[in-house]
Amino acid sequence: MKILYIDQTGQLGGGELAILPWLRAHSENARVVLFEDGPFRPLLEECGIPVDVFALDTLKGVRRESGIASIFSSLPAFASLRSRLAKLAGGFDILYTNSQKAFLLAALSKRRGQPLIWHLRDILTAEHFSPILRKIAVFAGNRYASVVIVNSHATAESFVAAGGLRRKVRVVHDGVSPQPFDSVVPETIAMLRKEIGSDLRPTIGVFGRLSPWKGQHILLEALSSVPDAHVVLIGDALFGESAYVETLKARASQSDITGRVHFLGFRRDIPELMKAMDIIVHSSTSAEPFGLVIVEGMLAGKPVIATRAGGAVEIIQDGESGTLVTPGAASELGAAIRRLLAEPVEAERIAQAGRRRAERVFSLEALFQGISTVINEFKPRLSGQSSSSGKH
Repeated sequence: MKILYIDQTGQLGGGELAILPWLRAHSENARVVLFEDGPFRPLLEECGIPVDVFALDTLKGVRRESGIASIFSSLPAFASLRSRLAKLAGGFDILYTNSQKAFLLAALSKRRGQPLIWHLRDILTAEHFSPILRKIAVFAGNRYASVVIVNSHATAESFVAAGGLRRKVRVVHDGVSPQPFDSVVPETIAMLRKEIGSDLRPTIGVFGRLSPWKGQHILLEALSSVPDAHVVLIGDALFGESAYVETLKARASQSDITGRVHFLGFRRDIPELMKAMDIIVHSSTSAEPFGLVIVEGMLAGKPVIATRAGGAVEIIQDGESGTLVTPGAASELGAAIRRLLAEPVEAERIAQAGRRRAERVFSLEALFQGISTVINEFKPRLSGQSSSSGKH
């Protein structure tokens, strides 16, 4: 089967990193359309996957919080892109969309009867999306999506609660390979600790996009109550949130934590950096659809602290394979960090239990099986269409 994968961005966000292993393993008869160029494109091309970039900057004006005026102002751009996408999409058996914008455009571009998979990776709640965007997404999902793959039960329930059809939903958790973490050598860890400047001090890592709802500012507040510990922020702003980075840097310069916060920006050596941490924190203030970084931290063999909301609750068993804290509660987060640092034997027990759970539940094999099962739902229909066309 020929599958056209469609994604709104060429940046390496969570959705792009989550789908990349599948694309690497299933590059045959695949093609990708991006609506923005970026580092995702060369990674796909390294796998031998043809990539088309249909760049239209005016689409960037439609964000999660956008209202009706912003949406209407982008309609000409949508119309132009729809025409280009429809021309390409007609030559494929299945359209597979990896983001909400990609799905909406594909819904208007697909030919009649063409299967359309929407891989929904967002929590459709008021915390994340404006009312009009939620209504549009759910209406289009119910009407045009053949199947809605979701990355967690939390994502599934938010879709259904917003009016989505449960019968279309398939839960497929993201998966991560342990191999990149297992290949990290001690010399690399020592070198990174020295580079960071925290080689002899407790080091806490937070990985991912720098954004207010990702809660890095909560971790900086918590750091104030953890003497001698250092925090390392790996990631950068992606979607016009550079002002938030400046507020983080301003907080990091204050006397109670100055010299103990390190901004590394975007990095590709994530397994190595995770192995160099003592604790990994996932500090989102709102429900996370899944939490790929949480699984990666567990595979790195580190104790992970995450906020008790969304997909994180499905990944971590509190007190067993990780620690859960209340979103936005800096004092509780600080206490959890201090407890793990004070009890290294307990921290190691949690880390090893987390590693075992990640290997068992959130493997690439489970991810591949889940996506394959969904795609195979359309084989009888496509075979029937092929047989029918052959008779004429």
